Amino acid sequence: MVASIGGATLLVLSLIVVFTLTNGGDDEPSADGGYTNNAATSTVESTTTTESSTTTTTTESSETSTETSTSEVEQGPQKILALADHPILQDPDAGLQNLACNLPAWESNPAAAEAFFTAAAGCLDAAWGPFLEYYNLPFVSPTLHFPSGGSFDTPCGTIEVGIATAAYYCENNLYVPFAGLQTEQYGNNPGVYLALFAHEYGHHVQEVAGIMDAAWEEIYAVGQNSPAGLEMSRRKELQAQCFSGMFMGAHVDRGGTITRDMYDKAWYDQETRGDDTSGTQDHGSNQNYAAWWRAGAYDNRIVDCNTFAASSADVA
Repeated sequence: MVASIGGATLLVLSLIVVFTLTNGGDDEPSADGGYTNNAATSTVESTTTTESSTTTTTTESSETSTETSTSEVEQGPQKILALADHPILQDPDAGLQNLACNLPAWESNPAAAEAFFTAAAGCLDAAWGPFLEYYNLPFVSPTLHFPSGGSFDTPCGTIEVGIATAAYYCENNLYVPFAGLQTEQYGNNPGVYLALFAHEYGHHVQEVAGIMDAAWEEIYAVGQNSPAGLEMSRRKELQAQCFSGMFMGAHVDRGGTITRDMYDKAWYDQETRGDDTSGTQDHGSNQNYAAWWRAGAYDNRIVDCNTFAASSADVA
């Protein structure tokens, strides 16, 4: 999935996402202080490191062991392929815990950017992991990649780095090529970069939950470039926008380093991105792109992110 600046391109290859960058403004409302995900019963602290989860499967020779193993697999966490009626989108009181997220200071160089996004991934894991695990979904952290050079390989194919490639998500892998961030233009605006990264992580939430697979099933069934296929793509992208807003709203002014200025810059940045800017039809108008991000940021309630139940006008 590609994050782009000033526009977006959805690749035909699986699980591809676009994101664009721009600048920000003044104070805006965020999620109510102390609002927590009622799904999580233990306190979760943010972390500045990303751990990857691996699973090793062994095969037993005996028939009894095989049956037990199969039963255990069936009872373990599984994706739920659903859209508007997905279980995580039903509880009107469910949102992310208000946590402190501590990030290193932004510096516009590859090493500092890698440290910043690695720490951000830890905060996103701490926010979304317990939420998804409550619903018995198979949460794992995405694998982070910080490619250099003119291109990089992914399970979705070879991606060319340029001004249209700010971040890219594909099948549990999140790529952030420094050359695509255009730091010479956006400079010291960590809130903008963090919202970008949280959008891509929002697609990981969709992947873990099964929403991503369900959306692509619909897109493939009707044709990716058909009106119905493009609308489904917009619903998917606008939900990732809302998830990004939820994360920012839940973590601003909580004692960490996500400041009100970072939040405000991200808030105003949203309205200059979308299909009006890019000339595409698969991400939503600039107005809707901003509206869904702000809906997540303002109340931090996941029911507000049910783009699959929204009217066609609200995802145009």
